[in-house]
Order: sequence, then structure tokens, then C-alpha cells
Amino acid sequence: MLWVTAGVVTLGFLVALEIAARHYGLAGPITNQAREVIFPPKSGFLLYASMALMMVVLTWRQRIIAVCAAIGIDAVLLLVRWAAGADLTEGHPFGNGALWVLLGCAVVAVTRRTGPERALLLKGVGLGLLLVAGRKTGDTWLVITSKTRPTVLDQYVATADHALGDPSWVVGRLVRATGPIGAHALDYVYAQLAVAAVVVTMYQLRNVAAERRFPRHHLVRTFLVIGLLGPAVYMVFPVVGPVFAYGADGGHWAVADLWPDTATAVTGPHHMAFDGITPRNCMPSLHTAWATAIFLHSRKGPRLLRFAGTFWLIATLTATLGFGYHYGADLIAGVVFTLTIEAALRSLERGWDRTGTRIVVHGTTVFAALLVSYRYLPVEMARYPWVSGPLLVLAMASVIHGYVRTTRLWDPASVPVPKPEPQPEPA
Repeated sequence: MLWVTAGVVTLGFLVALEIAARHYGLAGPITNQAREVIFPPKSGFLLYASMALMMVVLTWRQRIIAVCAAIGIDAVLLLVRWAAGADLTEGHPFGNGALWVLLGCAVVAVTRRTGPERALLLKGVGLGLLLVAGRKTGDTWLVITSKTRPTVLDQYVATADHALGDPSWVVGRLVRATGPIGAHALDYVYAQLAVAAVVVTMYQLRNVAAERRFPRHHLVRTFLVIGLLGPAVYMVFPVVGPVFAYGADGGHWAVADLWPDTATAVTGPHHMAFDGITPRNCMPSLHTAWATAIFLHSRKGPRLLRFAGTFWLIATLTATLGFGYHYGADLIAGVVFTLTIEAALRSLERGWDRTGTRIVVHGTTVFAALLVSYRYLPVEMARYPWVSGPLLVLAMASVIHGYVRTTRLWDPASVPVPKPEPQPEPA
């Protein structure tokens, strides 16, 4: 019943977004996903990553068949497009095969499976499709923010960011100094965040095929909740980012072409009008939130996975600042946002108690206080950076400390296996 309820709620949410997008003359998430059955997908890597998630419920023989089928379908579709003279530069020339395999497994589950086996396969397909739907839903949300929020609060956040030393300006100059190699590497990390999440999730779900059940909590749950709640904050606190509000990418809508060479002056901030195209997707930084979730869920993996989770977090933070997509204040809010959601999901998994409620309430309070201070106290924060800057960091650190301390109490302590004591040999 839980899975059925989640499916109905998800479908209703997608239909609502589809209607909202149609209201603005745009294609919604359902339409965009249906197009990718035939037309070149926006991200073939994401579709294959989604298929990989689904395959955690399959045997090794079934996985080999699924991969070969996906590659074969992609090869046939590529030849057909080439023969028809279709444009092969729009989107990725692969990925349709993975989507076909996902949909085919759903048909097999309904027509050829029964009982627990049908439920398990449908859960696997649903997990893969949820990852794809989450991407499409996010794209639609971004368009809606640009259409419904004509003014942005960048001047408030940029002023408050003086308390942190204008990190976006500093890191932006450092990234530019690395040249095209550093920029391309960071851009790849930034764009393929979902693929990194799939790698960690596949490790967490590695025993599903053998145990025939999913674990109660894994990374995809956190990812989806972040993607569901984050855009709601975008609507309340619309921000476009320094590269648009203070850089050349903003065109005539920008305050001036200041980023990343010249820091903004400390003046009275106010709402500023912006175009109807650029997403208002900065507060909080969901790339930071998702990278933090990857880092948290990789902690229980092997050393290589832990190293990869740490690398992805550092590289994502560098990219978000270095490309001018976010202010430092966005990153602090993103970390607090993720830790609060993760604590809530883990409390829901194990049962609510005083410790879980305390850390969730604490994280929610700190997150709300951050938004209020960015909006109503930015000038004071910029005038006294040696006070407000450490306070912002301490507020984030308090949530980190509370999360770590609480989850250590929840996690069972590993008991070392006693070594047998040497026995005296008979004479």
C-alpha cells in the first residue's frame, strides 16, 4: 500500500506540473519524457544510469540481456536516424534503448510475473523511472520559477555574502586561472551529479537481487525529497546567481559586469527585475544538497567509494562557486537543508523519538534563520563580517555536529570478534 500510495501521489504531482507547464505554453515532464522514447534524449547517461538502478533486482544473466538489448536498440535507432537524415546534434544519440528496456521490464512484470517477484521488479522499474522523472520535474520547476517570479533577491544575498568574504568571486578567479582544463573537469562533475548518485545507490542496493527486498533507506529517497522540497524554497526566495545578476551572462538585466573581478559595494539592497528565462534556482544550492547527500551515503562504503564521495562534494562546491552559479550563503543553506532532510528520513525509518525530533527541529530552525537573516539583515552582516561570518559557519556547524552525534547513537556499534585465547598444549 505504501508503494501504491507513493505511485499515485507521484503521478498526481507530475500531472499537476504538466498542467502548470501547459499554462505557460511549455511541454511538461510527462511530455518531455514521452518524446525520449523516439527522439534523442537530453541525457543518455541519465537513462542508462536509471536502467542500472533497475537492474539491481535482476540476476546477472538478466542484466547482460538487458544491457545488450539497450545497446542494440540504440544502434538500430541511430542507423534509422542517420538514414532518414535526422539531426543528430540535438541531444544525445543514445539512451532510448535504456528507456525501452525500463518500459519493457514494466510490461514483463505485469504480464509474466506474479506475487513478490512482480512487486520486486515493479519497484526496480519505479526506482529507475523516478530518477528520470525527478530530472524532468526539476527542469519544469526551473521554468516555472522564471515565469512566476519576475523579481529576484540577488542583491540581498550578495550583500550578505560579504560576511563570508565573497567566496564566489574568489573561487571564480581561481577557476578561471586553471584554464579550460580545470573548467571542463569541473563542468563534467557538475553535470553528471546524478550518475555519481547512481554509483553510490548501486552499492547500497547490491544485495537486493539476492535478498529479494530493498533496504528501508537509501540515497534515492534523499535525492527525491531534496528535489521535491527545494523548488518550493526557490519560489519563496528567488535568486539567479552572481554570474547572471553581476556578470556578463545576465546581459542588460545584470546590475553590472562585476563577477568575478570586482566585488559588489555594500549598499542598500532591493528587489531587482530579471528576465523570464533564467531559473531562480540558487537558494538553497540543490547541487550542494545532493553532493552532501552523496557524501553522507558513501561513508559506509569501501575506501574507494568514500574517496569518490569526498571528491564529488569538494568538486561540486568548487564548481557551484567557480562558475558563478551560487553565492556562499546558498551553500551553507544547502548543507543545512540536506542534513535536516536526511535526519527526518532516518527518523521515519527507525521510528520517531526525542533525538530525531530534536535534530530535525534544530535543522529547520537554523535553515529558517538563515533565510530570514539573508533577507532582512544583509547590510548588518556585511558591515560586521568578523561577527556575522563566523556566526553563519557556527550555525551550519551546529547542525553538522548534531547530525553526527545523533546518527552515531542510532548506528549499532560494531562489536569486535573475540580472539580465541591460546590453549596450553598437552605434554
